[in-house]
Amino acid sequence: MDDMRTLRAAVEPWRKLALALLFIGISGIATELLLLGHYEDKPQWAPLAFLAIGIVAVVVVLVRPSRLNMQWFRVIMASYLPAAIAGFYFHINSNVEFELEMRPSMAGLELVRESMTGAIPALAPGAMAQLGLIGLLVCFRHPALRGPAQAKD
Repeated sequence: MDDMRTLRAAVEPWRKLALALLFIGISGIATELLLLGHYEDKPQWAPLAFLAIGIVAVVVVLVRPSRLNMQWFRVIMASYLPAAIAGFYFHINSNVEFELEMRPSMAGLELVRESMTGAIPALAPGAMAQLGLIGLLVCFRHPALRGPAQAKD
């Protein structure tokens, strides 16, 4: 029992560090998207909304890491993963459309290569996935998420 308390005490600074990294990452990406004008079309607002919700969630978890807040935080961070996949799709699709507009006969590996290295950064939405994974790491074995039977440890 004392070993578990010692382990938890050792893990908490790392959890707070991960929350700080998450806050810095979300803030940085949100700032970059705003500076790039990533709000011209409705779909471009989605990552900004996810990031804004993420900042609020980080602050809430930092201030009051209750079971309910941690459960919502976990859902929000997990939602970053499909958001990243959708972003990757939109970026690639835009690059493919652009490349085909420039050279309609392009196909196969050449189209893939040109689309991956096009004007819109194809892998940029991967940063959203990384942020979600850091958030899920914060949730891993969080004391507030333990059930009543485990609370006595």
